[in-house]
Amino acid sequence: METTLRGVGVSHGVAIGEVRHMGTAVLEPPAKQIPTDEAPREQGRARQAVEAVAADLIARGNLAGGEAQHVLEAQAMMAQDPELMADVERRITVGSTAERAVYDAFAAYRALLANAGEYLAGRVADLDDVRNRIVARLLGVPMPGVPDSDEPYVLIARDLAPADTALLDPTLVLGFVTEEGGPTSHSAILARALGVPAVVALPGAGELAEGTVVAVDGSTGDIFVDPSPEKRAELIKTAEERKAALSASSGPGATSDGHKVPLLANVGGPGDVPAAVEAGAEGVGLFRTEFLFLDDSKKAPSEAKQVEAYRKVLEAFPEGRVVVRVLDAGADKPLDFLTPADEPNPALGVRGLRTLLDHPDVLRTQLTALAKAAEGLPVYLEVMAPMVADRTDAKAFADACREAGLQAKFGAMVEIPSAALRARSILQEVEFLSLGTNDLAQYTFAADRQVGAVSRLQDPWQPALLDLVAASAEAAKAEGKSCGVCGEAAADPLLACVLTGLGVTSLSMGAASIPYVRATLAKHTLAQCERAAAAARATDSAEEARLAAQAVLSGE
Repeated sequence: METTLRGVGVSHGVAIGEVRHMGTAVLEPPAKQIPTDEAPREQGRARQAVEAVAADLIARGNLAGGEAQHVLEAQAMMAQDPELMADVERRITVGSTAERAVYDAFAAYRALLANAGEYLAGRVADLDDVRNRIVARLLGVPMPGVPDSDEPYVLIARDLAPADTALLDPTLVLGFVTEEGGPTSHSAILARALGVPAVVALPGAGELAEGTVVAVDGSTGDIFVDPSPEKRAELIKTAEERKAALSASSGPGATSDGHKVPLLANVGGPGDVPAAVEAGAEGVGLFRTEFLFLDDSKKAPSEAKQVEAYRKVLEAFPEGRVVVRVLDAGADKPLDFLTPADEPNPALGVRGLRTLLDHPDVLRTQLTALAKAAEGLPVYLEVMAPMVADRTDAKAFADACREAGLQAKFGAMVEIPSAALRARSILQEVEFLSLGTNDLAQYTFAADRQVGAVSRLQDPWQPALLDLVAASAEAAKAEGKSCGVCGEAAADPLLACVLTGLGVTSLSMGAASIPYVRATLAKHTLAQCERAAAAARATDSAEEARLAAQAVLSGE
C-alpha cells in the first residue's frame, strides 16, 4: 500500500528504486588494558592509521575535485589534529589499545563540541566518520560505507559523510535519503553538486525495509513508499517535463517579460569554475575564500598563493561579475592562527568580519592579493564582508578596502537580523548587499543550521525570513543599490521566483541548480513573482508560504 513520507528536499530530481542501507557503524572497541612496554608499538599503530586515513581522504578529494575536495581535505586535517593525536598517545601511555584510545579521544572532543552548544553538529558527523575510518583500519575490518550492488538503488542512511557522498556513482545511486542533516549540511551541498536527488531530515528513514521500492522527489522532499503505477508514471512525467524545460532554457536569467535576474554561481575555488561556466553562470555571486585558508590551519596562505587562486577564478568570467567574500573564519570554520579555542559559543562570538578586524594584517594581505589578482582583467570585482552587524562594521570594512588600494565595489553580507533591519544605514558605507540566507535563518530563529531536529526553522520559506529579505531589498532599492541572495535559498526554483518578487536583484547558487532556476524564472512574469511573494509573506508557516506561492505561480 502506497504511503507518503515528508523530509526536506535538498537536491532536485526524481529517483525510483529499491532501498539499500548504508553499512552499519563501527563497533565500539573493547576496553582492555595493555602492558606498559607495548605502548610504543600501539602509538605507532595509531599514527600509521591516522596518516593512512588522512591520505585516503585526500586521495578521494583529488578524485572528486571541486567543493568536495575542500571538504575532504578539511576532514583530513581533523584526522591529523595534533591535540587529538596527543590525547590518543596519552591514553595509550596509561594502558589503552590504539583503537580504544582513538575511540575515547574522539568521544571526548565530540563531547566538547556538544557542550559548546552543538553549533558544530554538522562537523560532528564529519568527526565521527574520521573516527570510524581510523578505528576500522586499526581493527582490520572493512570500513562501513556505500553498499555493493550491481543494480541501481536508493541509498538510505542515518547521515552521509562527505567521503561517501563525494564519490557516489550516480549511475548506481539513483538518490539518497538521510534521517539527519539539513539543507546546508555537507551531504546536501555535495548532493546538489553531483546532481543526485536527495532528501534529508526524514525521521524513521532507517526503518524502511531493505528492498522496498521508494520514489524520492528531491524537489519537494516527498518519499513515496511502494508507489502505485499511476504515481510512478506521474513522477516520471514530472521529471521529464522538468528536463525538457531545462534543455529549452539558456542565456541570462530573466522573467518571461524580460526582467533581468542575473544567475551567478557559488564557488569555493578554481576547481568549481568549469561546472559554473558549463551551467551558464553569469558570474560568481559567492567566492568562498576560506577554503584556501583551510589548507593549513596554522598560518595564512601567502599573498602570492592567494593572488594565483583568485586570478584563476577572475579570468574565467571576462566582463562578468565576481563577488568575493573575504575570509569567513570562526564557528564551524576554525583556524588555529585566528580563532579563539575557548569560546563558550563560537556562533555568537568572534567570527567573520569580527575576526578579521582583530587581525588586520590578515585582512590587509587578502585585500591586497585581490587587488593584484584583478589587475589588467576586464572583470567586475566586488568584495564583501561576512557577519556585518551594523554601520560601524560596514565602515571599518570599507575603510580597510580603500586603504589596501582595492579598485572594486565594497559590500556587506546580511546574515544577522540587525543588518536586515538597519540595511539602509549599512548602505551608507557600502555599495551592495548579499543575503546569506543560511546564517540569517539560523540567527533569526535561534536554530543551528546543522541540527536536523530544528530543520523546520531552517526552512528558507519561513515568512519571518522572507520579511527580512524584503526589508533588505527595499532598503537597497531606496538607495539605488543592489541586493542579491547567495544562500541556499536561491537554489530553490520556486523560491527564486518569490525572491525576485521581493526585489532581490541577483541570485547565486551551486552550479547544478542554475538551469532549474533559469527555466522556472523564464515561465513567470515579474508581476506573478511579486504576487507570489506577497502571498507567501501573508502566511504563518513555511509550508503555507510554499503552497501559497505555488498556487499563484501555477495560476490556481
